[in-house]
Amino acid sequence: MADLQTLHQLFEDELRDVYDAERQILKALPRIIDAASDDGLRDALNKHLDETRGHVDRLEQAFELLELKARGKHCAGMEGILDEGRALLEQDGADAVLDAAFIASCQRVEHYEITAYGSLMAWAKSLGYSEALGLLKANEAEEKAADATLTKLAESTINRQARAAEDERHDGQPRKHLSARR
Repeated sequence: MADLQTLHQLFEDELRDVYDAERQILKALPRIIDAASDDGLRDALNKHLDETRGHVDRLEQAFELLELKARGKHCAGMEGILDEGRALLEQDGADAVLDAAFIASCQRVEHYEITAYGSLMAWAKSLGYSEALGLLKANEAEEKAADATLTKLAESTINRQARAAEDERHDGQPRKHLSARR
């Protein structure tokens, strides 16, 4: 456990945590890409895989700027999120439904990262680490863009395809819907 007596120590601890998170993602994302059936989803995830390599590079630059060794601290939060995603790879189901699940899983990853970068940016600003702040902002911007791309894919095609798969499963028969009870 790191000693957290100063804001700098907290910043360094979180920087190591997000560095490990990004490296975990680099290992996990190719399996999701391989399992995805939608070309647009695979393309978006491949693009983000390339961006994630850049995130690692930028974090290493931030470590260098701060004269710290680029070393991760195990990110248990990301491990848990990625474990849930890996469990999806074992599921059978309609392609579009699985793609919708992959999007949800990937968005959990993005939201975790966006939150981590937001905290790091606030601390970097407070500590006067302006060069590191610029690197962190670049990573956060790409995380937000990836999240927006996944939302667009889900809303424009994949969720509709998943719904169509559900309708086909019921052979066109009306399904019973639960109504809200008050």
